[in-house]
Amino acid sequence: GNVYANLTVTREGAVPVVRINDQVLAAVLAALKSLSGRVDAERPRLDGVLGIKGVVEIIDEEESEESRRTAEAAIVAGFTQALAGLSDMRRHEGDALGKILTGRLDEIAKLSGRAEAVPGRQPEAIKKKIAEQVAALLDASGRFDTDRLHQEAILIATKADIREELDRLTAHVAQARKLLSGGGAVGRRLDFLSQELNRETNTLCSKSNDVELTNIGLELKSVVEQFREQVQNLE
Repeated sequence: GNVYANLTVTREGAVPVVRINDQVLAAVLAALKSLSGRVDAERPRLDGVLGIKGVVEIIDEEESEESRRTAEAAIVAGFTQALAGLSDMRRHEGDALGKILTGRLDEIAKLSGRAEAVPGRQPEAIKKKIAEQVAALLDASGRFDTDRLHQEAILIATKADIREELDRLTAHVAQARKLLSGGGAVGRRLDFLSQELNRETNTLCSKSNDVELTNIGLELKSVVEQFREQVQNLE
């Protein structure tokens, strides 16, 4: 990355040199002498003459080569110390963020495990759901529509199958853990993974036909969003 710094150096104890600009003073006195013969006025006072711009010059004392080198060495040492402090601060901040992100990944993994164990995903629950749908179709039409039954069974089984989403969530969590443990500038890659985690969570919620699974999906969305927000603070 880039670091921009501004530095202001103030020399302490330096005594400026005060000098009268004889050329300017002579011109001012000549002008005053010329005016004195044409107007009735008091003679000019010394402070008034010295206050005219250019009559008095204040010149800073030139810095010696040794003094300049000493100042440069002090500046470099101070800047190096400031960079070291900045690096330490960023490292501590990164360690703290790493712990927070690891905690969010732990929560995502835990919620994924809960989603996998939801009773509504078990084969018996799916069979029961299909049986209820068959009964509803028979009551509505009074006849057995094999094609419609087949379509409904496929739909229910498909919506209940979130195996692919759970596998991807697990893989993304593992990849995020690997990036965090490796260190370095991983912000962009973690941001990409947070988008993938969000995509899988949205798909899981859209497939859910179970209240418990829906609630877990909503919790997942919240934790993934917290993960994404913290990732924005990483380089």
